[in-house]
Amino acid sequence: MQTTPNLSAPRQVSIALGERSYPILIGAGLLGDAASYAAAPKGSDALIVSNQTVAPLYAAQLAQALAGRHRQVHQLALPDGEQHKDWATLNLIFDALLTHGADRKTVLYALGGGVVGDMTGFAAACYMRGVPFVQVPTTLLAQVDSSVGGKTAINHPLGKNMIGAFYQPRAVVCDLDVLGTLPPRELSAGLAEVIKYGPIADMAFFDWIEAHVDALRALDADALAHAVQRSCEIKAAVVAQDEREAGLRAILNFGHTFGHAIEAGMGYGAWLHGEGVAAGMVMAAELSRELGLVDAAFVQRLTRLIQRAGLPVRGAVIDAQDNAGRYLQLMRVDKKAEAGEIRFVLIDGPGRASVRAAPDALVRRVIDRCCQ
Repeated sequence: MQTTPNLSAPRQVSIALGERSYPILIGAGLLGDAASYAAAPKGSDALIVSNQTVAPLYAAQLAQALAGRHRQVHQLALPDGEQHKDWATLNLIFDALLTHGADRKTVLYALGGGVVGDMTGFAAACYMRGVPFVQVPTTLLAQVDSSVGGKTAINHPLGKNMIGAFYQPRAVVCDLDVLGTLPPRELSAGLAEVIKYGPIADMAFFDWIEAHVDALRALDADALAHAVQRSCEIKAAVVAQDEREAGLRAILNFGHTFGHAIEAGMGYGAWLHGEGVAAGMVMAAELSRELGLVDAAFVQRLTRLIQRAGLPVRGAVIDAQDNAGRYLQLMRVDKKAEAGEIRFVLIDGPGRASVRAAPDALVRRVIDRCCQ
């Protein structure tokens, strides 16, 4: 079983992408430390992009840390919530950049959760065909997943994250102290993305999560540091091999095909992303069992851990008339689908995953059994 390392100096995980490599810093007190942003270009202007919930808590602290690096530091607070991850909100970032006369050396800082990070990264990819940006994630979900790897996007009413770009940040700064202001529901949503790394890549880490899930929910500093570090290490290794999701990187979407259908079907914001992923992992594990890839004991073990993390293990009913049919319809626009065939991340055995198709009839049976 893995042991929890002692929390002392900041930890660093590197994303190895040649000249586009960058550090992920993990530790306490990083957000307000100017040294945390050494990887970002200095001298030009900066724009801190946050939301109306996070900005009052942390934007001034970040601006003060950046004051010595940039000529001017501007701030923008977007409306909060997944339902605002759209073209209209994205344009608010472009409006701010143009209003302040931002040039190609302007640095964007994404201060917030996955929605802020995805939209800021997409704006950085598009503005003047590319300006530098830094991820400063303030949720557990963003620290262990969405801020790492360069996926940026907005949602479309017909599909989540369907409009975006691969665009890497210059650095990711994970300050563990900011997790203390997370509502319990948001913290649990982040644990879903931590849990996923065990079944797809590292069952020793899964063992560790089982032993420390209560400590994680209690915001134990040492436990959080290890969870964020190990999650980032696994994701960094996968991204280094397959940056643009031509193959291997798709395994990071374990539970997401079902989960994204729940989010889109219920209306963005009704379920948190991590909640959809949690129920989606149970459904994907059940589908793996139906295909003879894992046994019932594995599914039960995963389900118990997800429940202990305070997450849903039953999918949502998104259509009272034909629930499974609506799921199938939404999943056909998943980014892993090919020629209209839905492809799922399934567990080949504990710690191993692959992307496979499955008969619609079998998928329907799993959805009917797993939805509340």
